[in-house]
Amino acid sequence: MEDDDPLLSIGAFARRARLSPKALRLYDRQGLLAPDRVDAVTGYRYYRESRLATARLIVRLRGLDMPLARIAEVLTAPAPEAAALVAGYWEGVERRVAAQRELAVHLRIQLSGGREGMDMYEIKQREVPEQLVLTERRHVRPEDLPVWIPQACDRLEEEAKAYGGVFAAPFVVYHGQVNEDSDGPAEVCVPIDPARAADVTTAVRTEPAHREAYTTITKAQVEYPQILSAYEAVYQWIEANGGRETGPSREVYFADWAASGPATEVCDIAVPMA
Repeated sequence: MEDDDPLLSIGAFARRARLSPKALRLYDRQGLLAPDRVDAVTGYRYYRESRLATARLIVRLRGLDMPLARIAEVLTAPAPEAAALVAGYWEGVERRVAAQRELAVHLRIQLSGGREGMDMYEIKQREVPEQLVLTERRHVRPEDLPVWIPQACDRLEEEAKAYGGVFAAPFVVYHGQVNEDSDGPAEVCVPIDPARAADVTTAVRTEPAHREAYTTITKAQVEYPQILSAYEAVYQWIEANGGRETGPSREVYFADWAASGPATEVCDIAVPMA
């Protein structure tokens, strides 16, 4: 049996797998591809010839820029599930590239000094009363927001039933920037009846009354990075009108997201101001 599946030195195995010995040692540390034998005296590593298929698969997955942790999932999954993992990863890459393409367009307009696209937003003002809110706060990346926000809203709206239900439109407060280099944090808030404050046994806080500038956007415009243009329009309006921001920006979701189409107005981009 061993003659049919001979041991190869790390150098020979690396050449045939089209990998470097350094990469093989990294994959060993990551638990992706451990050697079949390590000489107790010399420390030399040896691999069975049959492991070449796994090594070559790792090379191809790395060609997709797949992180090593994701590769580990693929290697340990049954064939149909492994294929689905690769498909899911690549769908995510394509979504990210599409978002980056839109961000590049946004930056081109911004850096060229143009205002095209900004005038499409109607900026309004309103007074917002003090609110008692159930909250869930988390450090999060842009790609995680479309999943986390609705799930957090669902959890908090379920909790709100114990206090008479949702009292006003849920909103998301950004206490820090959420982008490729920063993870917030962000906070999902679901308002409840302030008269029930004494009954609340979960995470709750009071959102102060304030005046805010806001613009309403459609479901399609909520997509990142398109939503950045709406934020920029609000901030530009505040500056142009001699105002100043007094609190973190937020997104107020007032429509049924699942039932809304791309052109349906679903969200207000708002910034507290004075």
